[in-house]
Parts: sequence; structure tokens; C-alpha cells
Amino acid sequence: MNLVLFDLDNTLIAGDSDVAWVQFLIGKGALDASAQETRNLVFYERYKAGTLDIHEFLDFQLAPLTQYPRAQLDAWRSEFMDRSIRPMITPAARALVDKHLQADALVALVTATNSFITWPIAREFGIEHLIATIPAQENGVFTGKPRGVPAFQFGKVARVEAWLESMGFNFGCFAQSWFYSDSFNDLPLLEQVTHPVAVNPDDTLRAAAHENGWQILTLHEGM
Repeated sequence: MNLVLFDLDNTLIAGDSDVAWVQFLIGKGALDASAQETRNLVFYERYKAGTLDIHEFLDFQLAPLTQYPRAQLDAWRSEFMDRSIRPMITPAARALVDKHLQADALVALVTATNSFITWPIAREFGIEHLIATIPAQENGVFTGKPRGVPAFQFGKVARVEAWLESMGFNFGCFAQSWFYSDSFNDLPLLEQVTHPVAVNPDDTLRAAAHENGWQILTLHEGM
């Protein structure tokens, strides 16, 4: 059996689910555009620059989950999938995931974006395993804080290792392993697999891929 890991934003989807979720909530009138839109884009620029404080960002990202009843959040999430996420999924991305699933690989979606947003996206691709930042709950209500290690940078490695260990595996158990990502923030996990793949990579990851002879893949051409 082989191991296949996928990043989400700008990898399996042609966009960023975090940014899109905030924009969607602004569009629904659930968030104030003047207060949220600029901060949303600032955090995204920091992510791309490698200067993101993940805990500061999560305070921002998870706060809306505390402000509305779960039934309302679930309804918005369903609409968000239809309006924002499915249009960002290309046939090439679906085909890539299907190829690995049909080969009976152990497949997981590994993303810093919180699991409330990303669980339906994993299901959309037919991916059973999701390793994402977990929004903490108390008595069924979101607290606005993450639970455990956020799945970001070296945190992705720690979370994947813990997931594998829970099943009695480690990276060395797999003859071949893949991780697909667009971002240099994922270099720690890319360096753990036998087949690192740079998908529509940022400039830093593209340079690293050229230097190390990693495959470079385009999934979102024309979008």
C-alpha cells in the first residue's frame, strides 16, 4: 500500500478556502466587510510571505463559528460548498485523486484550514481521512480556539505522524509516498515523502522543486 497526502488550498482547489469562507460570510451579511475584508487579505499575504502567526490567524478564522447557531453555520457551509468550493474544483484535480484512490492507496487531505470548513470538501473528493486544524468545542459550541496542534508547517508533519501512528504505521512503512502542495510552507512535509509534488507552486517552492528534482504539476490551468 502507498501513502498519498494532498494539501487543499491552491492545490486540490483553485483558490483558498479560508479566504473564500470569510468572503462568503461577508456576502451573507454575517460579517462586517469593513472590519473583516482587509484583515482577511492581510493574513493571506502573510501566509504567502511565510510570516503568518498561525494562532493570531486562527483567532480571526475561528471567531465566526462562535457567533451563530450550529444549524445556521451548517446551512451556510452547504451553500458555501455549492457557490464557492465546487466551482474551484477542476476535472484534473478530481482525476488525480481518483487515480490514487483506485490504486488502493491510503489517502488523506492535510490542510491548515479548519475541519468545519474542510470536512465536506474531503468528502467531495471521496477522501476518507482528513487531517486539519480542529476547532475546539465545549458542549457542542465552538470556542473560537483550536484543539491540539494546528496543521500548519511543522504541525502538519506532527499531525500526520500521529495519524499514522494511531493506525500502527509510520512513513517508513510505505514503499512509496506522495504529498501534493502549492506552498513553501509545506516544505517540512514535502521532505518526508518519497514523491514530493509541487502543484501550481509559489516561487519559493518552484525553486526548491527545481533544485531537488521534484515533479511540478499544473492542475488549474486557465482558472
